[in-house]
Amino acid sequence: MVGQKRSKLKEAAPDPFRSSRSMQSKRRRRATGAGEPEMEEEPQEEVEKQELLRQPSPVGGGSLLGGARKYLSRRTRKLNPANCIRLEVGPRTLLLGRFQFLHSFLDQLREKVQKLQTYKFSSKTNMGIAAFVGFLHWIHLITLFENDRHFSHLSSLEREMTFRTEMGLYYSYFKTIVEAPSFLEGLWMIMNDRLTEYPLVINTVKRFHLYPEVIIASCYRTFVGIMNLFGLETKTCWNVTRVQPLNEVQSCEGLGDPACFYVGVIFILNGVMMGLFFIYGTYLSGTQVGGLITVLCYFFNHGEATRVMWTPPLRESFSYPFLVLQMYFLTYILRTSNICRKYYIALCLSNVAFMLPWQFAQFILFTQVASLFPMYVVGYIEPHKFQKIIYMNMISVLLCFILMFGNPMYLSSYYSSSLLMTWAIILKRNKIQRLGASELNFWLIQGCVWWFGTIILKFLTSKILGVSDHIRLSDLIAARILRYTDFDTLIYTCAPEFDFMEKATPLRYTKTFLLPVVMVITCLIFKKIARDILCVLSANTFLRKQLLENGELVFHTLQLLAFTALAILIMRLKLFLTPHMCIMASLICSRRLFGWLFYRVRFENVIFGILTVMSIQGCANLHNQWSIIGEFNNLPQEELIQWIKYNTRPDAVFAGAMPTMASVKLSTLHPIVNHPHYEDADLRARTKVVYSTYSRKSAKEVRDKLLELHVNYYVLEEAWCVVRTKPGCSMLEIWDVEDPSNAANPPLCSILLKDGRPYFTTVFQNSMYRVLKVN
Repeated sequence: MVGQKRSKLKEAAPDPFRSSRSMQSKRRRRATGAGEPEMEEEPQEEVEKQELLRQPSPVGGGSLLGGARKYLSRRTRKLNPANCIRLEVGPRTLLLGRFQFLHSFLDQLREKVQKLQTYKFSSKTNMGIAAFVGFLHWIHLITLFENDRHFSHLSSLEREMTFRTEMGLYYSYFKTIVEAPSFLEGLWMIMNDRLTEYPLVINTVKRFHLYPEVIIASCYRTFVGIMNLFGLETKTCWNVTRVQPLNEVQSCEGLGDPACFYVGVIFILNGVMMGLFFIYGTYLSGTQVGGLITVLCYFFNHGEATRVMWTPPLRESFSYPFLVLQMYFLTYILRTSNICRKYYIALCLSNVAFMLPWQFAQFILFTQVASLFPMYVVGYIEPHKFQKIIYMNMISVLLCFILMFGNPMYLSSYYSSSLLMTWAIILKRNKIQRLGASELNFWLIQGCVWWFGTIILKFLTSKILGVSDHIRLSDLIAARILRYTDFDTLIYTCAPEFDFMEKATPLRYTKTFLLPVVMVITCLIFKKIARDILCVLSANTFLRKQLLENGELVFHTLQLLAFTALAILIMRLKLFLTPHMCIMASLICSRRLFGWLFYRVRFENVIFGILTVMSIQGCANLHNQWSIIGEFNNLPQEELIQWIKYNTRPDAVFAGAMPTMASVKLSTLHPIVNHPHYEDADLRARTKVVYSTYSRKSAKEVRDKLLELHVNYYVLEEAWCVVRTKPGCSMLEIWDVEDPSNAANPPLCSILLKDGRPYFTTVFQNSMYRVLKVN
């Protein structure tokens, strides 16, 4: 049900008697619309640095052209005394000098930290703390999201336009299901979709990993149905009067609005993830203080750890929380001797939940297997336990293969190949051992067989299953290392988030003291590993029990190295490195690692000193995030969408830049021939034809190729003709690498902007877009 309507004015003059909602509506900023070039520099350096994490995936075109963004001045926030720590400072203490008062304050804070260390909380208390920090993270995310876009005051069309590039593509299938006559009809529509790659009919659930959208749409329809049954309102709508020349639009709030429900579920999931981080850090370090350090490190480095507050519909927003859960179960299995079957089942199910939403998840699990295998070889994991872990991973791959309608990507990845090689080595280990090699040579033989066998098996399965041409995360990493470039890899690697890690990133880690703490912990663990390995090579088998007890520490250290390598090669993968560093930071409270230090120095002094140093820059980082104030506005794209909806046939086929096509498909429901999900080989071939308008080919050749794709209209963006994110990354430069034979010809884009006749006719244009009818 929809509640009453009332007018809320944007850009209105300040009125002290208006509600806070009206006061907020004064904020406006330029659009970050898809395909808009970044023409202005931002006033704040820190905002500029964090903008890279907020860019959309490169396959949506954000790789080439990021939107300009303006922010207002910072708001001053008053501390709420109710949220502060209450210390028992007597009246006499308050009368002392400022230094004596500060000394008393610190003494009492140390005492509280010491009590927290010695007191063992019950599981219910731990769950309560986890729920509290999860709630704080949920509030933090929705605050940043609302401050950035003023989402609550946007119309339905504006909200759809905020989902740029591939985000808009994913949301369009959620919209299809919730607007269908029934859930099953909506599911059938997205499993037999003809709008996304016209005229092909594709199963988008299989191609785009849409289980999150299917589940959320089912929950939305159930929620709205129940609320309507009891006659309860699910949303409240308002008439929004916008500044000229924009017309009045309707804006709705509440869980009954599909967009609000969609992003709300994502933020709740990531809020729960923060509670899981507390439980994870507590278990790994053996103390609740370690869990709190993990949570604080995550908040202090929030801009480096996630971008869910800027890009909610991306696949990692759904997938990563389940990786945290999976690693928690794996840590429990590695540490505990007698494991119940339910923990292995939980490991398997969390694997499935991690892989289903995201096509890149399998490579992350491959790094996990690569971390576990040397532990098995050296002896950190009991053979029977490692065998069960591998079996659970293999079962999870098969379950995903079935649930994704036989998607061959699951069977032809490095992850599945490594599992098969590991299984084979476990079965044949005794035969290898009979060769009579020394312990070190035995390790090397197993490692070489595993590594080369995995690579060979991966390429064989890819050829057999016919998916060798699909781009995977491993292909991008190989292109980075080998410096191989072609049209497809440049579309990815020219994106800021797929570039190498920024040189400033380690400095930002250092300012929050996260990097120094993790380096100290890692060095201590490596010292233990080196001592253990030397003992094993010296045939001191009585240390085997000690090796098994250190297994989870070794695993987290090896996983940290893998995540570090990935983040250095591809900046987007910092989303794995930074949270894992926060987990590792909890080990600063581990008495197994720092018991020798805590015998000499009071535990609470060490922890208090570390948290003090972390909070200096950490609080500044949080303040910078809270200071980002803006509002989404993209008039040129809104004009384009309105023109398409009211001036073209419903079956007219469109082509253009990938981010723009996602918005056209979402908001107009017109057929498109290309889209931002760039991994598929056939789609890359289509996009290459579409992007030839930015090359030096002839207009006739490009027109003929577009007609073969049944294109009726082409959306040309002038910015794409000239803008480049870095040297070698303009569309013209990319085409000169791909098509050197035409390098001497004039750019086709400049010709089409003047007059594309007789092959193209301009039927619409504004400051950003030009629609060409293909003749």
